[in-house]
Amino acid sequence: MKNIAEFVKTRRKEVGMTQEEFAERIGVALTVIRKIEQGKTNLNMDKVNQVLSMFGHELAAARSVELPK
Repeated sequence: MKNIAEFVKTRRKEVGMTQEEFAERIGVALTVIRKIEQGKTNLNMDKVNQVLSMFGHELAAARSVELPK
């Protein structure tokens, strides 16, 4: 699958929305959309999931697994 930045940008354009329209529709700040589409890594997971939920997707935290000794 494409990385999140490419995925969000591509899907947003497919629905014909600007970053500003998309942010307003979802209820997040424009800067959230910009940061996601720029591939920034210091994002709030709840905000990213709010954006991804528009396309039926969600991120989940990785589970830590204890490795055998």
